[in-house]
Amino acid sequence: MTVFEELERRGLIAQMTHPERIKEMLEKEKMTFYIGFDATADSLHVGHFLQIIVMKHLQQAGHRPIALLGTGTTMVGDPSGKSDMRKMLTPEVINHNAECFRKQISKFIDFSDDKALIVRNGDWLLNLNYIEFMREIGVHFSVNKMLTAECFKQRMETGLTFFEFNYMLMQSYDFLMLYRKYHCQLQLGGNDQWSNIIGGMELVRKVEQDEAFGMTFTLLTTKEGKKMGKTENGAVWLDPNKTSPYEFFQYWRNVADEDVINCLKLLTFLPIEEIEAMESWEGSQLNKAKEMLAYELTSMVHSKEDADKALAAARALFVGGGDHENMPTTTLAASDLTDGKIGLLDVMVKAGLAPSKGEARRLVQQGGITVNDQKVTDIAASLDEAALTDGVVIKKGKKVFHKVTL
Repeated sequence: MTVFEELERRGLIAQMTHPERIKEMLEKEKMTFYIGFDATADSLHVGHFLQIIVMKHLQQAGHRPIALLGTGTTMVGDPSGKSDMRKMLTPEVINHNAECFRKQISKFIDFSDDKALIVRNGDWLLNLNYIEFMREIGVHFSVNKMLTAECFKQRMETGLTFFEFNYMLMQSYDFLMLYRKYHCQLQLGGNDQWSNIIGGMELVRKVEQDEAFGMTFTLLTTKEGKKMGKTENGAVWLDPNKTSPYEFFQYWRNVADEDVINCLKLLTFLPIEEIEAMESWEGSQLNKAKEMLAYELTSMVHSKEDADKALAAARALFVGGGDHENMPTTTLAASDLTDGKIGLLDVMVKAGLAPSKGEARRLVQQGGITVNDQKVTDIAASLDEAALTDGVVIKKGKKVFHKVTL
């Protein structure tokens, strides 16, 4: 099976500018391609992980990836999929974030011996002469056509600044620069990047009179079309300090029945035939599939040891009791207690189980909280020093467990 067939069979490909030509090049040639990562945070999240998986598939097939870190484009911010202008970050923060990305991507992609490249677009964007840029690049863009792009259309209601309007030109210029420096002819990205990718492809073709192509892949969404990778506490990050290996494992262990097979296809390297054989699974069999998904992804993103610990902790909780040492834990200070005890609502807020005491009160009143396997409905309930010294396990709903100690 060719890499193109593999990507198609897994459902990773969304759109292509020239399907037959891209298929031919991926199957018969060695291509240099790129994916851009704007450095908007100090860690990649699971949405980025899908892009890294595509890079890895193509690298394993002999193609050369360029991971383009957006040290220049992040200074503006991509308006795609955003209802408001992105928060402006300082160059220092952007460079720090880009360095974090570099370390994380290096865990999955082989950058030795020129097999892949990491490049920063700030190297050419930050020193541009505006008049020269507009004379060389701006003349190739029709404002009328740009305004029909989905990324701009949805912002016309709330207001689009000229500052953000430049983003498409900058991303397109990236493609031109990577073509000139590395003969890169293919840009990849999430399906929300289609308009920007078309802009870059057309710019390379007009300016260099050579072939350039674009391909987008499926966004990580549920069957209902909602973006995956979000929890009550925010994004699911690849950095273990932002999302612990246990929380990461639990996120995937708890995906909906109708999403687990799709996630296995998109995000793992398990043989596609093996995953397709699971499509007829139902009921408790799907729990096994979810466990496989969680284990595979935690092993890849963190380590096999972390995956083993998370699996053991999850199974121990499932049967009730067992070893809780790998569970997310909050340690209280003696100063948190008054007269040797602390209110349950306060504990829930400190442990991140509720954003406020009001929300904690609602969870308790609705019967969504158990403490050491005992349901608690009294909002005045408290935990004493003796119990906390032994360690208390608070369960929220059916799936969230948290240990609190003193």
